[in-house]
Amino acid sequence: MQQITVLGSTGSIGVSTLDVLARHPDRYAVFALTANSQVALMLKQCLNTQPRFAVMRDSNAAEQLSVQLQAAGSDTQVLAGETGLIEVAAHAQVDVVMAAIVGSAGLDPTLAAVRKGKKVLLANKESLVMAGHLFMQAVAESGSTLLPIDSEHNAIFQCLPERYQSIEASGIRRILLTGSGGPFRQTPVAELAAVTPDQACAHPNWSMGRKISVDSATMLNKGLEFIEACWLFGATPDQIEVVVHPQSVIHSMVEYADGSVLAQMGNPDMRTPIAHALAWPQRIDSGVASLDFMTTSRLDFEAPNFERFPGLRLSIEAARAGGSRAAQLNAANEEAVQAFLHNKLSFTGIAEVIEGVLEKTANHPVDTLSRIKESDAEARRIAHEIMAGRGLAH
Repeated sequence: MQQITVLGSTGSIGVSTLDVLARHPDRYAVFALTANSQVALMLKQCLNTQPRFAVMRDSNAAEQLSVQLQAAGSDTQVLAGETGLIEVAAHAQVDVVMAAIVGSAGLDPTLAAVRKGKKVLLANKESLVMAGHLFMQAVAESGSTLLPIDSEHNAIFQCLPERYQSIEASGIRRILLTGSGGPFRQTPVAELAAVTPDQACAHPNWSMGRKISVDSATMLNKGLEFIEACWLFGATPDQIEVVVHPQSVIHSMVEYADGSVLAQMGNPDMRTPIAHALAWPQRIDSGVASLDFMTTSRLDFEAPNFERFPGLRLSIEAARAGGSRAAQLNAANEEAVQAFLHNKLSFTGIAEVIEGVLEKTANHPVDTLSRIKESDAEARRIAHEIMAGRGLAH
């Protein structure tokens, strides 16, 4: 019986993870669940799974949850804040950690799990975007097993040789990272400034949280995945190509030196990569329906439009630049997206803020976690200055 900690259990990945776990009660037990502030859903999850610990990042939410769990007769112990997240990620009794906290908030607990040698299912791409060198170094030193959960990276992983060492040693020509293009793939560029948060969050294929939905609409999410793929697979930016594939049936591809292209396909449902990583190297039922090839009448592919998706261009440039650029880009994007979701910034203003931050900050070496966090904080401060000073906010 494997003990599982789910970091970010109330988000879309967390909910899907609990769905897969519930299908295999003979294999997995929930050790801990964590969330930011969604008390009602966390209460329901705790009563369903009876974890040993529940962690709320928000202290007020932790107090509310504790009272409600006691009233319900639950023995689940409630912890609060960053220390609680780190404790349940690194706990000696934990075998597997699903790292599904959105954004930079997931870095410390995910890194703590890696340093303790856990099997880490990585859905928090920001951990690698911000601290790729330190993160992969910790994986190597601790012997942690790192398995990607993003559908694209999981697809690439499935298309790699069983004993993958490097792109060169495996005879790989390039990695093809697919993306749907989101809801605005064909929207005239001149109309993008008027896009609303609800329109940006209406993804045509995937059901996701609002922040990642906006990132998908700007294709900044694909840019972060581009950076993540460089670290996960030891690839240079020149060895990865982004391909827009609106149907989201092919989740990514790997092309080999002999001309063969291996593609991983399936319905757009995150339970597939979750189940794959949970049971790897075995396979288990995920609850996902079989792909119906008779109704999948066509598969389209096109190059990304950098005029429409400037965030993708900025991400690729950050990957090439190295240093603190990716951390700065991520921080600026998080602040800009939050402003957009609160109707304080236009949709096109997101990329403008990111570019402004990158222009106003120096590219620093990121050899320590403290340096990374300094770069992150500086980028956030400058993002707010730009939004206040350039009149980008509504």
